[in-house]
Amino acid sequence: MANYNSYQQGTPFQSQYAPNGGQNQYGGTPGGGYGPQGTPQQNQGYFPPQGQPAGVNNDGAMGALAGQMGSMGLGGGDTAAPYRPNKKKNRHAYHNLDQPAGQAQAFVGTPQPQSGYANQENPQQPGTAHPYAGQQITPAMNQFPAPASAPFSPGLQAPSPGFAPPPQAMSGTAASGVSQGKVDPEQIPSIPRLRDAATQYYLDHVYPTMEQHIPPPAGVPFVAHDQGNSSPKHARLTLNNIPSTAEALSSTALPLGIVLQPLAPLQEGEQPIPILDFGEIGPPRCRRCRTYINPFMTFRQGGNKLVCNMCTFPNDVSPEYFAPTDPSGVRVDRAQRPELIVGTVEFMVPKEYWAKQPVGLHRLFLIDVGQEAINRGFLQAFCEGVLLALYGDDDDKEEDGQQDGEKPESQKRISFGSKVGFVTFDKSVYFFNCNAKLEQAQMLVMPDLEEPFVPLGSDGLFVDPYESKSVIIDLLRRLPNLFSRNKTPEPALLPALKAVQAALALTGGKIICSLSALPTHGPGRLFLRDKNDLHGIETERKLFQTEHADWRKVASKMVENGIGVDFFLAAASGGYMDIATIGHVSALSGGETHFYPIFTAPRDVLKLTKEIEHAVTRETGYQALMKVRCSNGLQVSAYHGNFLQHSFGADLELGSVDADKALGVMFSYDGKLDSKLDAHFQCALLYTTAGGERRVRCTNTVASVSESISEVMRYVDQDAVVSIIAKEAATRMTERTLKDIRNALTEKTIDILAGHRRTSSGSHPPGQLVLPENLKEFAMYSLCLLKSRAFKAGSEPSDRRTHTMRFLKSASPLELSLFLYPRIVALHSLPDNSCFPDPETGHLVVPPCMRATFGRIEDGGAYLVDDGQICLLWLHGHVSPNLLEDLFGPSHTSLTSLDPNLSSLPTLETHLNAQVRNLIAYWSSARGSKALTLQLARQGLDGAEYEFARLLVEDRNSEAQSYVDWLVHLHRGIQLELSGQRRKEEGEGMGLGAGLEGAMAGLSNMIGR
Repeated sequence: MANYNSYQQGTPFQSQYAPNGGQNQYGGTPGGGYGPQGTPQQNQGYFPPQGQPAGVNNDGAMGALAGQMGSMGLGGGDTAAPYRPNKKKNRHAYHNLDQPAGQAQAFVGTPQPQSGYANQENPQQPGTAHPYAGQQITPAMNQFPAPASAPFSPGLQAPSPGFAPPPQAMSGTAASGVSQGKVDPEQIPSIPRLRDAATQYYLDHVYPTMEQHIPPPAGVPFVAHDQGNSSPKHARLTLNNIPSTAEALSSTALPLGIVLQPLAPLQEGEQPIPILDFGEIGPPRCRRCRTYINPFMTFRQGGNKLVCNMCTFPNDVSPEYFAPTDPSGVRVDRAQRPELIVGTVEFMVPKEYWAKQPVGLHRLFLIDVGQEAINRGFLQAFCEGVLLALYGDDDDKEEDGQQDGEKPESQKRISFGSKVGFVTFDKSVYFFNCNAKLEQAQMLVMPDLEEPFVPLGSDGLFVDPYESKSVIIDLLRRLPNLFSRNKTPEPALLPALKAVQAALALTGGKIICSLSALPTHGPGRLFLRDKNDLHGIETERKLFQTEHADWRKVASKMVENGIGVDFFLAAASGGYMDIATIGHVSALSGGETHFYPIFTAPRDVLKLTKEIEHAVTRETGYQALMKVRCSNGLQVSAYHGNFLQHSFGADLELGSVDADKALGVMFSYDGKLDSKLDAHFQCALLYTTAGGERRVRCTNTVASVSESISEVMRYVDQDAVVSIIAKEAATRMTERTLKDIRNALTEKTIDILAGHRRTSSGSHPPGQLVLPENLKEFAMYSLCLLKSRAFKAGSEPSDRRTHTMRFLKSASPLELSLFLYPRIVALHSLPDNSCFPDPETGHLVVPPCMRATFGRIEDGGAYLVDDGQICLLWLHGHVSPNLLEDLFGPSHTSLTSLDPNLSSLPTLETHLNAQVRNLIAYWSSARGSKALTLQLARQGLDGAEYEFARLLVEDRNSEAQSYVDWLVHLHRGIQLELSGQRRKEEGEGMGLGAGLEGAMAGLSNMIGR
């Protein structure tokens, strides 16, 4: 492990390689860590001993803490009960309950997973203690019994070419253990410990979607094996075991909903989504409820009847789709029918599903060329980002003997059939003809802002990016100079949007727009609405929505024409941009708003270019409609996300949809569910692909039904619950005051924990705070929501609040998890083998993350902090100069010598530099739409240090409590609820008041932690 404690200021730089196995690479004592200059080495007491991995045997840790804390403890929930057999044989489709467990079949006729994964000769040994091994199986999991004796495990992988190898094999020792005689703070529910344990487990295991019904935490990478139930990456139910009645659900206070991310990206090792074509007849569907064919529909009468799993209606099977069934009622061709064995599939659809002729995705780049964009370098950076997105790093390389249009499809970054166009604007709108036959692009000016029109035919405006590569590259490189003398500070955005909307009206497509100043010119001009006089009062919510009728009309017209809009907004010196109005167009159309509150070149150039590249190259569809169906006894009660819905019950309309977008769907009861049957959910997304094919992506999810509340609580998906609550709270921001929303979040948290205490943990002493086993970290996530910019108390610019609000509504569970609780790694104490591929498995050795509290920050330390939106490198004022040299180069020995606009690490032949670059590359592979670039936060020097303090979410900040105080507050609320003395208005979640002394006594051992 690297050690800088022995270094003094000005100590000559020593060799990075240890002379022998007894010393580490920097010449310090093995097992140490970076510390302040000239200070003694500190004991490492922040993580459990190496002999017991964090997260293993959590029940024991929680029980130990409860015992240490006397009258008030933090205990895990009920231990999982043994598996209860089904009440009735053959209550589910394709049961085979009579055969021994060790000989169960995954699917009838389905190929076994051994063909897809190697390393099966060394399965995990039975009885191995791990929170993700041996999960309880719900009744629904027996839908398709899977082998009990051959668990999935991915094969050995070679080291990823994206990770740098270590300069030399290093040696080191483990950190010292936890100090004796004190309460171990790790026994408090910890999100980093949960993530680290899951990360290590899923490095060697695959998540089988029918064998296990508690999905992995959303913040960790994993490989899912689709066994008929869709991967959690596409659909996450809040409850994988649903109460049979509305009264039972109400007693838990949990939301019944599903988080959908239909186009979620797949991880390497996962099977691609099957694409099926049934020709002109289209995919088989239920005639009554229009559910698409899925693995849970059953066949009767020898295969002549297809029984819908949603409404139980028996449909006649068409002659084209008929196949006989075997004696058990299973189609003989089941193994050759992906729609009958895979949970997520895509169907090609005939012309009756078309709204207009499908064509390749037309992307139109709408570029701000006003004075502010030029002066701040935003125009130059945006053009660089478009070049990177279209052509990668070879935009200036000539193909030897090969025309641009003849580039192999595998090397193209844009789908075949896609086209691009370019329009700029200031007080006028400029269209560019980029036809491949021209030597350089031709510019046509459209000055009429009152009635915008398109002065150019589609053949000239939209071109193949590879056929017109030389013309496009020349145009984007000339644009900054072409408008360099522009003195127009006021852009006319709305007329420009109307003009490009007219250009895309016939085909639909995607608009990628840049803006660097408040559009105060022409029709639809905006003005400064946020004057700080509405903050903290009831009318503040007016700032979170647009009141401009023309902007609303344009947004609706975009959706109607199948157009999505992505904005890249760079505020001038943190100025007001009215994101509530401008971002309404992107939110309603299914697009995204990227916001740079204080854009600074060159610091933010790399982040901007990478995010443009991601926005262009990610999987994207357009002209989309979405419908969610559920079993009899349930009904859709609400949708939460960014979309257009003309009336309740109508299909959701999206101008565009991409791989990063998610939405939440909530359900209510319209009857009682039969506990002998499963509950089914299907999301059908009808869209046009970037390649110009009209498809339906079906996502099928199943859950069992139970009359036992304790059984329901065992299969709660914490990330889905947090996501649904966050999306619903964000939706309410335009309807309720922020104080009301904070109160509601606090009340909801207390209700859920009190519901579990009342129904499932009666055997625990009354003074203990008992947390559900699968919701142990829920309290922390709730506190993080209260501290987010959307809901926090105090003054916050309305642009920031609105941007965060819309992000919460469309964020995937992965992105939301990181946003609420960042991952933090101490760089000064990285073990020598950390952040390099394991020589045996090829997997990157990922260092454990630390808790987000200043109590874990060491003097002289260096910390990497990532919340999925920004990545900060915080450096203590007394950080070792040798650490700086190894990280940034020999010329950097002090904080003041570092470039404040640094956005990436240099490539050096030092061990620490390679470790950090590998860690950044690994983190980049598990996040959403925001690029991972560095931003320095030097203690006492950079303004980003305030952002670093805000990300320490376990501390008292953002005008909210610390984690420990929050647990005390929740415990008091739960006790009042159980005793019948609770008043709803007390749960404000802000100040604790004077009535907590009694409850605080139960946490006396935790004060200061």
